[in-house]
Amino acid sequence: MSFKSIVRELKEMKDGIGNISRRGAEGKHWGRRTRSYIAPDQGPLSGALQQGQWANLPPELLLDIIQRVEESETSWPARNVVVFCASVCKSWREITKEIVKTPEECGRLTFPISLKQPGPRDSPIQCFIRRDRATSTFLLYFGLTPSEGSSDKLMLAARRIRRPTSTDFVISLVADDFSRASNTYVGKLRSNFLGTKFTIYDSQPPYDTGAGQPNSRSSRRFHSKQVSPRVPACNYSVATISYELNVLRTRGPRRMQCAMHSIPISSIQEGGTAPTPTSFPQSFDEQFSPSPALRKKDPVTDICSTSLSEPLAPVQGSRDPLILKNKAPRWHEHLQCWCLNFRGRVTVASVKNFQLVASVEPTHNVSPVEQDKVILQFGKIGKDIFTMDYRYPLSAFHAFAICLSSFDTKPACE
Repeated sequence: MSFKSIVRELKEMKDGIGNISRRGAEGKHWGRRTRSYIAPDQGPLSGALQQGQWANLPPELLLDIIQRVEESETSWPARNVVVFCASVCKSWREITKEIVKTPEECGRLTFPISLKQPGPRDSPIQCFIRRDRATSTFLLYFGLTPSEGSSDKLMLAARRIRRPTSTDFVISLVADDFSRASNTYVGKLRSNFLGTKFTIYDSQPPYDTGAGQPNSRSSRRFHSKQVSPRVPACNYSVATISYELNVLRTRGPRRMQCAMHSIPISSIQEGGTAPTPTSFPQSFDEQFSPSPALRKKDPVTDICSTSLSEPLAPVQGSRDPLILKNKAPRWHEHLQCWCLNFRGRVTVASVKNFQLVASVEPTHNVSPVEQDKVILQFGKIGKDIFTMDYRYPLSAFHAFAICLSSFDTKPACE
């Protein structure tokens, strides 16, 4: 069988894969979720899938096939064929995970875990955010600018929820499910009352902390008729964002600082590495799931004990977390405005526009090149359309959460 025939048959398997996935119970959402990255299932595959005609290929042949597919399909939407390879069966999944590299190594996004991994070192990953004012949702897409059709690749989605004393941005892998009880929930962003301080929460513990239990700021989901939690999944604080108060109401851009408590400053030093998760944790529902009868009858209650004033746990093995600050703009006399060089990626003046660089001390031994490198930039290009470019050591999740903080109202900072 020729290579083209194999690729063609893989594409034809798209509809069948959704029916035999362990998410079959959520099949009504499958059509929409294929726009986002498809996570390789955590649980064991069904026997019918393992006995398929593709499951018994020789390992050498299978390795060659998937390598060719991975090398030939480097951009979306064509790259979804690589995802289909991982969805065929367990043997295909394991080999695909071995072949596909992290964004830091290859500069490409493939699986959902890629959104939690650091971006490339050499060039940024370019994305854009579409804001929907009517539904208070924010959609992150992969690509330079929006396309005319509906083929844009959805990466992450967020919904703003205003509360009496704070604002939450719930972040999900899909645009139609923002429940914290869903397996598509990846984290959230929470602000204080003034909108000057934000905390980024991850749905899984920082990769290198080895934290077995969440701290007191976590949000746990409890079953209404159980003493023990149904799902011991929590929100782990991984970063804080602070906006400087503008007490004198002086004219100028916002000033912000981000403390990435899950990323050490050593990650941008020579030879340093950033924490890189390789997979999402095993589903806690498999260990603590109640009986089917209880699951249907009893609702899940969210009990949150979050306090932004509590100190954050430092990164294990590192005294200093990575600190990001916004790059100072220059005043343009002719235009009579503050300007930054966005290299053509931002076209509309806005108080939300910013560039973040590392804030380091001489004792950190960070090279001048790394100090001047823009790690994250965000800016407006049209009505409710914004660009977001990020690079190592930030992940797409970190970058998106930081950019979401710019959308919240900040009367004390402007």
